[in-house]
Amino acid sequence: MLLRDAQGQPVAIRREDYVAPAYWIDTVELTFDLDPNKTRVLNRMRMRRNPAVPVQPLRLDGDELNLARVLVDNHGASFRIEGDQLVIDALPDAFELEIFTTCCPIKNTKLMGLFVSEDTFFTQCEAEGFRRITYFLDRPDVMASYTVTLRASKYAYPVLLSNGNLVEQGDLEGPGNEGRHFAKWVDPFKKPAYLFALVAGKLVAREQRITARNGKEHLLQVYVRAGDLDKTEHAMNSLVNSVLWDEARFGLPLDLDRFMIVATSDFNMGAMENKGLNIFNTKYVLANQATATDADYSNIESVVGHEYFHNWSGDRVTCRDWFQLSLKEGLTVFRDQEFSQDLCADASARAVKRIEDVRVLRTAQFPEDAGPMAHPVRPDSYIEISNFYTVTIYEKGAEVVRMMQTLVGRKGFERGITLYFERFDGQAVTCDDFAQAIADANPDSDLARLLPQFKRWYAQAGTPRLAAQGNYDAAQRSYTLSFAQSCAPTPGQPLKEAFVIPVNLGLLSADGHELPLQLEGESDAAHGTRTLVLTQEREQITFINVDAEPVPSILRGFSAPVILDFDYNDTQLLTLLANDVDPFNRWEAGQRLGLRSAIQAITGDANATGPALNEAYVDAMRGVLRDPNLDAAFKELVLALPSETYISEQLEVVDPQRVHAVREAMRVQLATALFSDWQRVYEENQDTGAYSPDPTSSGRRALAGMALTYLCIAARESNDTVWPGKTLQRFKDAGNMTDRFNALNALVSSGHALAAQALARFHAIFKDEALVIDKWFSLQAGAPDRNGDILPLVKQLMKHPDFSIKNPNRARSVIFSYCSGNPGAFHRPDAAGYVFWSDRVIELDAINPQVAARLARGLDRWSKLAEPYRSAAREAIARVAAKPDLSKDTHEVVTRALAV
Repeated sequence: MLLRDAQGQPVAIRREDYVAPAYWIDTVELTFDLDPNKTRVLNRMRMRRNPAVPVQPLRLDGDELNLARVLVDNHGASFRIEGDQLVIDALPDAFELEIFTTCCPIKNTKLMGLFVSEDTFFTQCEAEGFRRITYFLDRPDVMASYTVTLRASKYAYPVLLSNGNLVEQGDLEGPGNEGRHFAKWVDPFKKPAYLFALVAGKLVAREQRITARNGKEHLLQVYVRAGDLDKTEHAMNSLVNSVLWDEARFGLPLDLDRFMIVATSDFNMGAMENKGLNIFNTKYVLANQATATDADYSNIESVVGHEYFHNWSGDRVTCRDWFQLSLKEGLTVFRDQEFSQDLCADASARAVKRIEDVRVLRTAQFPEDAGPMAHPVRPDSYIEISNFYTVTIYEKGAEVVRMMQTLVGRKGFERGITLYFERFDGQAVTCDDFAQAIADANPDSDLARLLPQFKRWYAQAGTPRLAAQGNYDAAQRSYTLSFAQSCAPTPGQPLKEAFVIPVNLGLLSADGHELPLQLEGESDAAHGTRTLVLTQEREQITFINVDAEPVPSILRGFSAPVILDFDYNDTQLLTLLANDVDPFNRWEAGQRLGLRSAIQAITGDANATGPALNEAYVDAMRGVLRDPNLDAAFKELVLALPSETYISEQLEVVDPQRVHAVREAMRVQLATALFSDWQRVYEENQDTGAYSPDPTSSGRRALAGMALTYLCIAARESNDTVWPGKTLQRFKDAGNMTDRFNALNALVSSGHALAAQALARFHAIFKDEALVIDKWFSLQAGAPDRNGDILPLVKQLMKHPDFSIKNPNRARSVIFSYCSGNPGAFHRPDAAGYVFWSDRVIELDAINPQVAARLARGLDRWSKLAEPYRSAAREAIARVAAKPDLSKDTHEVVTRALAV
C-alpha cells in the first residue's frame, strides 16, 4: 500500500517499523487462463493466523487488478478495498482463501507483474510485482509452497513454464477449450512471492543434461526465440560452469530436476533469479562471435553465474524484508566475482577481473555514497524499494562480504557459508544473521572479535577516507605508518563511528624490491603482504630493521572500499607502477599519476598551452606498452585514462567542459607521443587467431582496439589518411564483433569523417539484430562532443525507425548513453542537455517509472557543478519534481536531489 501524508506526498517505509505478518500462507494454487487482453487468475491459498501478532484484519496487496470473486472456505465473504489493499475482517485461525481476478498484460508498459513482450508472456515480481498478478501478502518473509497451472492457446503459446518441476501437461478438453493446452508445475521449495515466475510463448531451447557429484541428473535449458538458438552456447556453458563451481567451492548442489533460463528483449533489469526459472534480458544470454563483443561474453558469464548462485543465496535463504536486500545481492555479487576470478587460468587474469570490479565501484558507487541518494548497505528507509537496487547494495555489499573473507580466510569463509545455510535454510533472515553465522564458524577470527563494530559497514552510509602518513627514522632504522579514518556526513547520518578496515600492505625499496616486514615487538620478519586491521579513528604501526626509506604499497588488492589519501610523490608512484608485486596497486599508481596530471591541468590556467601530461608519465606509459612481462589486458587497463566522471568526483567544483577539454587533450598527447608504440602494439596484437573469448585473447583484442583509437586520434591531428583507411578496412574485414566494433569505435571516437560510412554499413549488416543495434545507438550517443554536436544527433536518433522509448534496452542505448554516460556532451553551457533530460524523465515516468527513476539519477551530483551549470541543473530537477502525478519512484529521486 502506498502511504501518503496529509499533503498527498508518499511516506517513507522504515526498517525500525518492521513487524511480522499477521497471517502466514502455507500453500498457493494458481491457475492462469492466459490472454494478452484479459488474463484470468484463480488464486487458492491455505492461510493461518500468526499467533505472535495481535488479531487484526487480513490485508492483501494489489495493483491495477480487476477483482471478480472472494471466497473464504468456499463461501462468499465480505471485504473492502482500501487504497490498493483488499481487506477481509473476522477470519478464522486457519482457512482457505480463493480470489479470482483479471488483468491486462498487453497494456503493462511498467514491465512489472505479468506482461507481454513480442507475443510472449513474462513475469517480473521482484520487488513488488506479484501484487500486479493477484492479491497477496507481497512481502519476502511470507514463504509458501506453489502449484501453478497454466492454460493457453497451444498454437500461440506452445511452451508453458513456471517454477519447479513439470508434473503434468496435455490438451484441455470440453467446450471452449478447442486448441488449448495446459501445464502443471510444482515447486518443492517454499518461496516468497517475488520469486514466482511464468513464461508462455513460441520458444525453442538448448538443452544439456549434467550429473552432479551425488550422481543425480539434472536438465538444463536455455529458452529463446527460434532465430536466436545459435547464440545460446556460451550462456549454457556459463550455466554448466556455475553449477559445477558452486558445488565444488561451497558444497551447494542444484536442488531441482531442471533449471531453466528464458531470454526476453523487454526487461527492466539484467536478469531475475526466480526459483528454477530465471528470466533474463537478452543482453545477458545471446552471444556469438559475429554479434557479441568480448565484454558481452564476460558479462553473460558473470550474470548467468550471479542468477544461478541466487538459487541458494536468495532463494533457499531469502530476505526478511527489503531493507536486507544486500543479504542476497551483496553476497551473490561477491560469489559471481569469485566465480569469474576462479575461472581465470592465471593470476594476471584474476587481477584484471579485480581491477575491473573496483573500477565500477569507484566510478559508480563512490559518487552515490557522496550524493543525495546515499544510503547504507542496509538502508534505514525508502519510499520506493526499486530505487534501492543500487551499486551500494550490490557492489559495496559485495566488498563488505569480501572483507569478511579477508578477516576469516578463504577456508574460514567457506565454513561460514556452510553454517549459514545449515542454520537458515528455508527461512527469511537478516544481514545480522549472515554476519553472525560467518563469525560463529570462525570464533577465533578478527571478525568474531570485532563483529559489532564491523557491522557498521551495514549501518553507516558514505565512503570512509583513510589518510596515511609515513615517517622514516634513519637512526632507528624504523618506518612508522600513521592512519586516520573519517567519513563525511550523509543524509540522515551527520556523525560516523570508526569502521573496521582491513588494510593489505607491503613495503618496497626505492629500487622496487619487496621488503620483509617486521613489526615492532616481533622477533622475526615475514615476507609478503601483511593485513592490518584498523579499528580506531587514529592509530599507527612501526616496522623495524628497515635500512632505507621505503615506498609503502597500501590497500593491496583494494582490501577495503575506502578512499586512500597518501601523499605519494611522482617518483614513488613510478616505483610502484614499475615494480609492485600487487597488480592492483601497480594499476592504481598509474591512475594516480594520470589523475594528478588531469587535476593540475583543470585547476591551472585555462589559457595555458603546455601539455596536460608530464614527460615522466608519458615515459612510464611507454614503458608499460613495451614491457614484455605484462599481459595485454593489464596494459590496456593501465593505459586507460581516468574517466571524466571519476576525475570530476575528485574536484570540489566541477566545470564539465573544462574536464572534458583536459581529458581530450590528454588523449591527444598519448596518441601523438606514443604513436610508434601504438603502431607496434596494434601490429603485434591485431591477429588473435580463431575466435575465443578467453582472457588472453580478449586482452589482446582490447589492447589492439585501444591502439587503433589512439592511431586514429593521432591521424586526425596530423591530417593523415593512412590509419583511418586501415581502420575502415579492419572494420570491413573483421571476423568477430569485438574487432569490428573496436574499429568502428576508433573512427567515431576520433571524430573521423569515415565514421559515417562505417556506421551506415554497420546498421545495414546488423539491422535485424536488436542487441547489436543497441550498440550502434549507444556508440553515437556516447561519442565525444565537438562543438555541441551530440545532442542534435541524439534527438535525430530518437526519431530513427528502430528507436522505441518503451523498450528499456533501446532507451538506455540512446538516452542513458547521452545523459549518464557522456558528461562532456550532456553538461552544455546553454542547458539544453538538462532540458532534454527533464523531458525524457517525464516522458518515461508515464511509461515505465523504474526506468525513469534510473534516468533521474543522472543529475544526482548537480550541487558540485560550477555555474551556470549548477543553477540550470537544479531548475531542471525542480521542473520534474513539480509534475503532477509523478510516480513515487521518480518522486523519491528528485526530491532527495533537491534537498541537498
